[in-house]
Amino acid sequence: MISYGRHNQDTPETGTPASSAASDEHIAPAPRVSVQAFCESVETAAAVQAAGEDRRLAKAHLKIQMGGMAAAIEAYRSAPTPNVIILETDPRSDILAGLDQLATVCDPGTRVIVIGKVNDVTLYRELVRRGVSDYSIAPVEPIDVVRSICNLFSAPEAKAVGRIIAVVGAKGGVGASTISHNVAWAIARDLALDSVVADLDLAFGTAGLDYNQDPPQGIAEAVFSPDRVDTAFVDRLLSKCTDHLSLLAAPATLERVYDFGSEAFDSIFDTLRATMPCIVLDVPHQWTGWTKRALINADDILIVAAPDLANLRNTKNLYDLLRAARPNDRPPLYCLNQVGVPKRPEISASEFAKAIESQPIVSIPFDPQMFGLAANNGQMIAEIAASHKVTDMFLQIAQRLTGRGEAKKPKGGLLGPILEKLRAK
Repeated sequence: MISYGRHNQDTPETGTPASSAASDEHIAPAPRVSVQAFCESVETAAAVQAAGEDRRLAKAHLKIQMGGMAAAIEAYRSAPTPNVIILETDPRSDILAGLDQLATVCDPGTRVIVIGKVNDVTLYRELVRRGVSDYSIAPVEPIDVVRSICNLFSAPEAKAVGRIIAVVGAKGGVGASTISHNVAWAIARDLALDSVVADLDLAFGTAGLDYNQDPPQGIAEAVFSPDRVDTAFVDRLLSKCTDHLSLLAAPATLERVYDFGSEAFDSIFDTLRATMPCIVLDVPHQWTGWTKRALINADDILIVAAPDLANLRNTKNLYDLLRAARPNDRPPLYCLNQVGVPKRPEISASEFAKAIESQPIVSIPFDPQMFGLAANNGQMIAEIAASHKVTDMFLQIAQRLTGRGEAKKPKGGLLGPILEKLRAK
C-alpha cells in the first residue's frame, strides 16, 4: 500500500468523488508547500496553472510539466518528491500499476492527487485503498484544483480555519469603520460566532472608542515584533468586548510612522485564522502594498461607499481590480452609506448598480442623531436602537459575509426582557 497520505474527501453513496461545492464556499489557504503536477492535456495544465495564481495557493510553490504518470516515475528516480503530486492519468493506461510503480520512488508522506476520466466506483475504491488523497474527474476547473490541494491540509477533525472579512471605504469619511464594527458585533452577538476585529488604521483607528475599550496593547506590538507572533502572544494582545467578540486595537498615536512592507501583517492574520472562526479587518482608506494584499487575500470583502461620483468611481475601480485578482472567489460586496443627506444631490442605488454591474447589499440611511449618539457613548447601534431597521441591515450584511443564518436565541421566559436590559448596560 502506498503511504502517500490520507484520503480526505467524502464520497456520495454511488462511490464517485464528491461534487464541487458552491463558488462562495470557504476554502482555507494552503501552507508553504511544494506541489508538482504531471499533466496529459494542455487543458488540465492550464487549469493547474490558473489555480497556482489563486490567493489561497500564494505560499505554495507550484511546478507543472507534461507527460503524466510516466514522466512522474522517471522524474523521481533521481530526485526527492514534493509535498504534493498531481497526476493526470491516461484512461488507456493501467492507473493502478502506474501508482504501484510510483510508490517505489515516492518519499513517505507525499500526498497524491489523481485527475482521471474514468468515473468508476471500483477504481475509486482501489485508489483510496492505495492511499491516494483525492481523485477528480476531468475536465477540472481551477477552483477544483485549489480545493483539492487546500483540503489536504485542512483535516475534518481539526478546528476550522478562520474566515477573514475585509471592510474598506471607497473614500475617506464614508463610515467604513463604523459599519465594520457594527457588522462584527452582529456576527458575534446574533450569529454567536467567535470573532475578532483587527483595527488596521494604526494612527487614527476608532475601534477602541467604538467598543469603549482602552487596552494597553494591541496590533502595533504584533506588527513591530514579527518574530514574537504566535497564538499565545496574540491572545495577550486581544481585548475582550463581549463573550464572542474580541478586539485587536490600534494605538491611535502619532509617535511612530506606520510604514510597512506588503507582508507585514501576514503572520498576524495567519495566527488569528488558527484561533478565531471569524476575523473582521477594518482596512483604512489608503492604497499601499499591505492594504492591497490584505484585501486580495481576504475570504470576503465589503466596500462601503457614499452616494456621490467620487465614491462611484472608486468603488468601480476597487470592485474591478479585486474581482480580476480573485477569479475563483465570489465578487466583493458593496453597500451604500449616509444615503439621504438633506439638500445633497446623490447618485441613486440603481445608477451604482448599473455602473458596477452589481446591486448594493444594503443602502444605509443618513441618521446623524443615532450614529453620533452611538459613537459618543462607545456603543453599537444595536445597543441603543435594537429594533431600528439599520440594526437589521447590519445583521443582513453579517449573514451575507459569513454565509450563516441568524442564530436561534433561547427563550428567556419572564426574565428575558430584564436580562436583555442588564446585558445592554
